[in-house]
Amino acid sequence: MLVGVVGACVVLGAMLRRRAVRASAAGVGLVVLAAAAAVSITVMVATPAREGAASWDGRVVEVTGEVSTSASVGRDGRLWMEVQLTGIGSPGSVRAASAPVRIGIDPADGFDLGATVRVKGEAAATDPGERAALVVFASEASVEEPASGVFAVAAGLRSAFIDRAQRLPEPGAGLLPGLAVGDTRAVSTELNDDMRTSGLSHLTAVSGANCAIVVGAAFWLAALCGAGRRTRVIAAAVVLAGFVILVTPEPSVVRAAVMAGVAMMSVLLGRPRAGAGMLALSAVGILIADPWLASTPGFALSVAASGALILLSPALTRGLARWMPQPLALAIAVPTAAQLVCGPVIALFAEQQSLVGLVANLLAAPAAPIATIIGLLACLAAPMPPIADLLAASAWLPAAWIAQTATISARLPFAQIVMEPGIGSAALVALVSAALGIILSGGFRRRRIVRGAAATVLALVLALGGAHVVLNGPLASATTPDGWAVAACDVGQGDALLVRSEGQIALIDTGPAPEPLAACLRALGIDRIDLLVLTHFDLDHVGGIEAVQGRADTVLHGPTGEIGDERMLRRLAEGGATVTDAAAGMHGELGAASWQVLWPQRESTAFPPGNDQSVVLEVGGGEVPRSLFLGDLSAEAQRMLSRTAHIRGSFAVVKVAHHGSADQDAQLYVDLHPLVALFSAGVDNDYGHPRAETLASLAATGARVLRTDRQGLLLVGLDDSALQLWTEKQPP
Repeated sequence: MLVGVVGACVVLGAMLRRRAVRASAAGVGLVVLAAAAAVSITVMVATPAREGAASWDGRVVEVTGEVSTSASVGRDGRLWMEVQLTGIGSPGSVRAASAPVRIGIDPADGFDLGATVRVKGEAAATDPGERAALVVFASEASVEEPASGVFAVAAGLRSAFIDRAQRLPEPGAGLLPGLAVGDTRAVSTELNDDMRTSGLSHLTAVSGANCAIVVGAAFWLAALCGAGRRTRVIAAAVVLAGFVILVTPEPSVVRAAVMAGVAMMSVLLGRPRAGAGMLALSAVGILIADPWLASTPGFALSVAASGALILLSPALTRGLARWMPQPLALAIAVPTAAQLVCGPVIALFAEQQSLVGLVANLLAAPAAPIATIIGLLACLAAPMPPIADLLAASAWLPAAWIAQTATISARLPFAQIVMEPGIGSAALVALVSAALGIILSGGFRRRRIVRGAAATVLALVLALGGAHVVLNGPLASATTPDGWAVAACDVGQGDALLVRSEGQIALIDTGPAPEPLAACLRALGIDRIDLLVLTHFDLDHVGGIEAVQGRADTVLHGPTGEIGDERMLRRLAEGGATVTDAAAGMHGELGAASWQVLWPQRESTAFPPGNDQSVVLEVGGGEVPRSLFLGDLSAEAQRMLSRTAHIRGSFAVVKVAHHGSADQDAQLYVDLHPLVALFSAGVDNDYGHPRAETLASLAATGARVLRTDRQGLLLVGLDDSALQLWTEKQPP
C-alpha cells in the first residue's frame, strides 16, 4: 500500500505540473483508494487461516500440502521451500487448513513443485509481515503424491539438465543450473557469498535479469524471422510463460517475469512512458494478489530495477553514446541503471554495499545471456542427449566466466563496505547514485550548478574512499599499537577475540559477518590463524567464517547440532585446516603461551549443542596475561564449570559470557577476580547487552570494564608484568 501511495504522489506531482489538477487528482486518489481497499480485503480474507496456522507455534505438528516454490539450501544445511497447506494438526490428527507455510527438510528428501507432501516437525510462527504464516523444521517428510502434468515434465527436464551440468568441471558446473533455470542447490556456499559480494547474485536467482534476457531473445528471434510487432510481442509473451513454468511458477518468479516483461516490452517497442504506467499498474496488481510481497526486498528491487530499465537506461545510453558505439553504450547502460537505482534500496536493509558490483556486472553482462539462453536450450533438449550434452558444454564456458568474475572481484580489497542499514545510509547512497547518473547521462547541461554539485559529490566520495583504502589497507596496522597480546574485535553483536604469542595467533569465534572481522584482522596485521576456536555454531559466533576460510591451520569446535555445522567444518578441512572436536582436558601451545580447554565435558549430555556447550578456553604465559574466554555459558553451565574445572587463582582478563547477558553466576566472577572484563556486544543491540546488573556485578569485583559497543577495538598487553590497555574509541 505504501508503494502505491508513493507512486500515486509521484504521478500526482507530474499531473499538477501539467495543470490537470482537479480531475487528475481525483482520478489518482480514486485509484489509490481502490488499490488500498483491494489489498486490505485480500489481507482480511487470508488473516483467519493464517492465524489458525500460527497458533501451532512451538508445537510438534503434522502438515500436508502442495509444494508451491522451488527449493533452496539454507545456511543451516536444510532444504527450504514453501507449501500451501491442505491440513495441519498434531501428529496423527490432521485437520483441514489453508495457509502458506515454509518447511525445512533434509537435502536427501527433495520435493518438486506441485507435489503433495506430508511433513512432521517442530513449528514456529513467523513475523506478521512474512509471507509464510508458519515455519516447520521437519523431522520426517514424505511425498503423498508426486507432481503431475506440466510440472512433472518441467521437473524432469530440470533434473536431467542439473545432472548433465554436474558432470562438467568447476568453476561453472554448479552455477550453470542457477543461470539457466534458477536452481542454486549446486552452488557452493563460498561461490554464493562471492556472487553476493560482487553484486551478481541476481543472476543465479530467477530475477528480472533472467526474464529480460528471455524476452529480449524471443523478441529478437521473431524479428529475425520477419514477424510484425504484434507477433513479436505475442511470441515473447508465450516464451516467457514457458520459461516461468520451466523454472517453477512461484510468486517471486511470477513477480520477476511481470516486472521484466513490462520493462523489456516498453524498451523494445520504444515507448518508455507507456512502460512506466504499465509497470505501476503491474506492481499494484501483484500487491493486490499477494500483499505480503510488499515486505520483501526482492519485490522492491524488482520494481526499482524495472523502472530503471524503462526510465533511466535510455538517458544513460544517450550519454554514454557520446564516447562509445551505441550497442556498447546500451550494454553498459542497462546494468548501470539497475545498480544506481537498486543501491539505495539495498542500503535500507543490508549492511554491505558492493563497491565492485557495477564493474562485475559489466564484465558478466556479455556472458549472462549466452549462458542463460544456451543453458535453457540444453534443458529443453534433454530427450536428445548428444545435442543436450553439446549445448550444456557450450553454456559452461560463459558460466565459468561469470563464476571467475564473481570470485576474483569478491576477493579484491574493499570489494564491499559495511554501512548501518536504514534511511540515512539509503539517502547517502541515493545522493552518490544521483550524482553518478547525472555525470554519465550528461543531464542538466543548462544547469551548471547541478552538474557542478554532482561532480563535487563524486570528487568527495573518491577522496574519502581513497583515504579509507589507504588507512584500512597499507596503513591499517600503523593505526594500532603493536604490543598487544589479547584483542577483542568490534564485530557488532557477536564475539571475535584474538590471542597472540611470539607471532602465533589464536582466534576465538568469528563474529556475525566476514567484513568486520576482515577489517579487524587487517588493522592488526594478521594474515594467518594458527588456532581457530569455534565455541559454538550460533551465527553471531561463526557468521564471519568466510574471512578466515583457507587461512586457519587448526580448528577446535564445540558440539555440532545442524547439518550446516558439519558442512562448515568440512569446508574448513578442505581449506587445509585440521579439525578437532574440543573437550575438557585438551591442551596445547601457542608460541610461548599455553592453552587448555575447560569446557564442555567430553560426551556430556547435560546440555544440548549451543550456548551451554560453548568451548571455554584458558590461555596464559609467554607475554600473554592469564585469560579466560567463557563463550555464551548461562549461569547454570557456569556453576557446573566451577565444579568440574577446579579453576584456581585470579585472572588478568576474562571475556564475560554471552555478551554480558543477565544470565550470569556472580560467584564465578568473584572467584575469578579479573583485572579486566571484556564485553563483546553490538551498539544498541536488541538484547540490551551488556545488561546493567552484569556490568555492576563485574565492577563490584574490581575489574576494569571494557566494551566493544562503546570503545570499539580493545587491546590488552603486558609490559614488565603490568597490564597495558588500549581502546579504539573513548567511552561516552
